[in-house]
Parts: sequence; structure tokens; C-alpha cells
Amino acid sequence: MSDEILRVEALSKWFGGLQAVKDVSFSMQRGEILGLIGPNGAGKTTAFNMIAGFLKPNSGSIHFAGRDMTGRKPWDVCRAGVARTFQLSKPFGDMNVVENLMVGGFARHTDRARNQSRAIEIAEFLGLGDRAGSEAQSLTAFDRRKLELGRALCTEPQLLLMDEVVAGATPSEAEEMVQLVRKVRDRGVSILIVEHVMKVIMSLSDRVIVFDHGELIANGKPADVVSRPEVLKAYFGENYDIAGA
Repeated sequence: MSDEILRVEALSKWFGGLQAVKDVSFSMQRGEILGLIGPNGAGKTTAFNMIAGFLKPNSGSIHFAGRDMTGRKPWDVCRAGVARTFQLSKPFGDMNVVENLMVGGFARHTDRARNQSRAIEIAEFLGLGDRAGSEAQSLTAFDRRKLELGRALCTEPQLLLMDEVVAGATPSEAEEMVQLVRKVRDRGVSILIVEHVMKVIMSLSDRVIVFDHGELIANGKPADVVSRPEVLKAYFGENYDIAGA
């Protein structure tokens, strides 16, 4: 079996006259945490949504675990082994934690007892075991973020796409989420993560890719990538003084 789990080739997306993603190519290895960064409007979310099946590319291809997933529907992508979290967590408020997690399980299995057992195990893994019977609407914002992660994990993914996992979190919550992401990877799940908090990306990622104006402008180790002139200019503008930085 190849160690490559995701391959994106010449991916492009237009919205009317605006090209949001321009001939982007990159790949991921199994067990890798790949960080996707770039300034606002760089095309990160658009690329994310194409990989997850929420948007259909205008051109290019997406291969997951050797299968062509280009243009496939989100539920087909999920069943193939790709799950995602969303920046805004929207659990089913009148359902409890375990019931919310079971929703993810039903994407793959119809056995209620099996899904309930899996949901209880994931709740414990996330540190939500003592809230398993609590309605989701009673959870803190950070616990709802963990619940969002758990619902994705209950689909039993090989690849997890994570969007802004520490947005609005306190420093201690952000560190807890970082540790959770590492534990998810230790369970054999590869992770593609979009995040604006550079401290999180730097500490988590094995490798980082950088988007700017829809193009991939850098690809490499975090410490190497963030010091490149093209990356600094993407974040700070054309007049950024590299020499004086």
C-alpha cells in the first residue's frame, strides 16, 4: 500500500470571474499532519471544500487513498474515509453528547448498539465522558468544538480535515486541543488542518503549505516556510522590509 493518502493535482475553482484556487497541486502522506495557512481570501477554505466534496472543481483532480474522488458528493467522500470539522460548531442542541456523536457513526454503520458504544468511547477520549448525557446546547463553546471533532471521528476517517480548531479558544483550551489533535493522529488518522493561530500550526504540523491569491506559494517544514520572503510578503504586504525584519 502506498504511503500517500491524498494527492491534489492542478486543482482550480472559479466563482464567476474570480479564480479562487489556481492550479494547486500537493500531496499528503499517511500519518502526516499537514498545515494549510495563508492570509484571508487566499483560497484555503475553497480548496478544503473541494477536497471534502462540498464544491466541485472546475479543473484538476483529487485522489484519496488511490481513488479518484474529484467532484464526488460529501457523503461519498465521507464514506470513503474523509471527515471534516467546521469552524462554526453546530451540534443538535436538544440531543445529548452521545446522541450527537452517534449521528457521525450512522454515516458508516446502521447498528445502533455499535454506534452507541463507539460514541461513548469517543466521548471519553475527548474528555466529555462526564457530560455524555448532557444536552449539547448546555455545553461551553469549547466543549461544542470538541463535540464537533468527535462527530467527525465517529465516521471512522482515515483523513480528517480540520478548520480553525482553536478559533476563540483560551490559551489553555488551545493547548488542550493541540494535545487532542496529536492523540487523533496517534490513532492512525492523517490530518489536514487550516488554522490562523501560527503557534498552533508551528507546534502541530509536520509540514506546511501556504496559499496566497489562490496559488500555492510554499511547501516545507514549518520553520523553513514561515521565514521565506514570499510568505512574509503574503502576510504583511509587498512593502514588507525583509532585510529589516
